Amino acid sequence: MKVTICIGSFCHVKGAPAVIAVLQRLVAENTVKVRVELAGEFCMGQCQSGHTEGVNIAIGEEIYDVSPAGVEAFFQKEILPKVS
Repeated sequence: MKVTICIGSFCHVKGAPAVIAVLQRLVAENTVKVRVELAGEFCMGQCQSGHTEGVNIAIGEEIYDVSPAGVEAFFQKEILPKVS
């Protein structure tokens, strides 16, 4: 499963480095590194919509808005069940 995290300016300010660090840790802790590919993308084009309060993360065609505080819950709900 490819999980793409926006690392553009807006998402960087909203906490992209922290989101990436937590996702890397969770992938390692849950031993799903061979099934989860973390990737970065400079812009997903969601900032202009005005509905972005966190960092944009894409899984396939679905784009999520995830705050640094919500990364663990996002991982448990959206990533772990799909790769376990």
